[in-house]
This record gives sequence, structure tokens and C-alpha cells, in this order.
Amino acid sequence: MTDFNSSARDSYSVQDYSPRELIEGVELIELRRFNDDGGAMTELGRLDGGMHQGVEGFEAKQMNYSVLEPQAIKAFHLHTRQTDVWYVPPSDKILLVLADVREGSKTEGQVMRIVLGDGNSRLVRIPPGVAHGCKNLRPVDPGAIIYFVDVQFSVGEECDEGRLPWDHFGAEVWEVERG
Repeated sequence: MTDFNSSARDSYSVQDYSPRELIEGVELIELRRFNDDGGAMTELGRLDGGMHQGVEGFEAKQMNYSVLEPQAIKAFHLHTRQTDVWYVPPSDKILLVLADVREGSKTEGQVMRIVLGDGNSRLVRIPPGVAHGCKNLRPVDPGAIIYFVDVQFSVGEECDEGRLPWDHFGAEVWEVERG
């Protein structure tokens, strides 16, 4: 066993690798990516009359494609009725920040960070009342998000696209974790 000097011993810690508790209603759904020498394909979902077979009870009403410039932050979005299901291609790297602002939820006040893309293929279900925002972690290249929603976008009285300030949960939530 190696002894550390007092300065290193006083600052020494072990990173916590245990699974993080998900915000109530948030789901991470792993997808299969099929690779061969000619490329790759990921099935984002099978729809049966709008019902997404991989996301229980979710009826897709609209699909969107969004591009974030390098290091751009888009936050925070908040819905009263709408569920989002996000996908980031494995070639991109997006930080998704979620915060439960639902009064009375068992995870009320919980904030979580998830890196999407970065070689992985998965969907993230974001229920109504969970504020969400994202940052493109790539320093040079744009990043993409493909997402399904169960409420069609409207600019009228039926609009369900609310906002909170980008730093509502603290500006440090967007910083790269060090250590």
C-alpha cells in the first residue's frame, strides 16, 4: 500500500459511481445501434397509430429536429401538459439538465444532469413539470436533438411552451464537472 503525503491525503476522495436516482417520471430507454462496415442505423421507435411502442403510454403528435451551435445553452423549457422524448445522435455530445418543479412530487427540487450522445443511443422521456435545458458540449461542431412530443406546438392560448431563465438552477449547473 502506498502512503500519500499529507496534502494529497487531506484532499483525497473516491468518486461515487453508484447509479443516480432518476427524477420521478423520467425514463432512460436504451436503443440498439446496428453497425456494419458500411455505417450504422438506430431505430428511434415504432409507431402504432402514433403510440410509441418503446415508451409506454406515449402518443407522438409531432417530431422535431433542433441544432445547437457549439457551447450554446438552450434553457429552460417547461410544460404543463407536454411530454418530450429526446434523442441525441451518438456522434454529438449534449448535456441535458432536468429539474423537478412539480409541487408535491416525491422528487420535487431534484436536479439531474445527463450526457446524451457521446457514443450512446438512448431516448429520454421528460414528463410535464420537469424543467429541461441543454448545452452542446462540443467546442467546434453543432449538435443535434431529435425529439417527439405528445402535444402539437401552438402559438395561441393553447401554447404549452413555458420558460425559466437559463441560470434558474444556478449557472454552475452548466459547468463541466471537475475532479
